[in-house]
Order: sequence, then C-alpha cells, then structure tokens
Amino acid sequence: MSADDHELIDSCLGGDTAAFGELVRRYQDRLYNTVYRLVENAEDAQDVVQEAFLHAYQSLDSFKGDSLFFTWLYRIAFNSAISLRRKKRVVLSIDGARNGEPGVDPADPSEMTRPGHSLEQQEQERRVHRALARLSPEHRAVLVMKDMEGQKYELMAEVLQVPIGTIRSRLHRARLELRELLEKDEAP
Repeated sequence: MSADDHELIDSCLGGDTAAFGELVRRYQDRLYNTVYRLVENAEDAQDVVQEAFLHAYQSLDSFKGDSLFFTWLYRIAFNSAISLRRKKRVVLSIDGARNGEPGVDPADPSEMTRPGHSLEQQEQERRVHRALARLSPEHRAVLVMKDMEGQKYELMAEVLQVPIGTIRSRLHRARLELRELLEKDEAP
C-alpha cells in the first residue's frame, strides 16, 4: 500500500472524513470504468461504485493493509457488480451505442470518411457485447480485467481470490468461448 493511502486511511479512521473523500477522488474514475465494463450500464455502474465506497468506508477498520487499498476496494466493487448481474439475470442492455454516440472511436480518424465504417464499428461492438453477456460471470470478469483493463495476473488473482493458474485457465477458456460465440454469430 502506498504511504499516502496509508496516511489517508489513518486520518479517516481518526475521524477525518475529508481524508476518505480524497481516496474517493483518487480512485472513483478508475473504479467506475472497470465496473462499467462489468455491468454494461452507466446507472448500475454508478450505483455499484457508490455502494463499494460506502461499504469500504463502513469497513475501513477491517482493512489490514496487506494489499493495495485499490485492490481491496476493487474486490468490494467486483463482488457488488457480480451480485447485481446475478440479480438482473434478465438480459442487460448491451447496445454498443449509448446516447446516440458510438462506444469506441476508430483508431484511425481517416477511417471515419469511409462510407459505412461507423455502422460496421457499432455492429462489431454489439456482437462482442452480446457474446460477453453470454459468458459466465467468472469468464467475463477475467476477460474484462485482462483484455479491457490490462490488469496483471497477480492483481487479478488477488482480487478474484484464486491462484494465478486458475486465472490463466479461466482466461484461456473465456477467450475460446468468446471466439466460438462470435463465430456462431457470424454464421448465416
């Protein structure tokens, strides 16, 4: 844990609520981005992040400091996101376009001039989101953490509370399953 986070946590435990506010400011955007990829809904992501910070604040005295504060917070948020997904077994909105805007910008701005590119991009994103939504929570989590968030195996193992070998195995299976789902989606 960083010395700065440790000082803020000590201050918060001493009654300084502004110290926790600093922790929130420091980690809320990063946490929101990760949670959003897990729940695929902005309002749900905001709720999960808020719930995670509230839970962290209420349980701060149980934080041992043997891991990074963000790792501990991430685990709380991850559990809340998975619980929310299980409660909402109904198909989540996985539309690639949100508020009329494409969810992913093309890497090459000149591609935008090609007719139909935007529609192709949106359709590809919808296909991936549909396939991701069909994966188990365990497979979806490792794909989001590794392939979308770029997390290291060690952090993933700590957050998911499983050995690194299990992370690698789940990731391999998740990628195979995602590939199969995408190939089935392409078939006429």
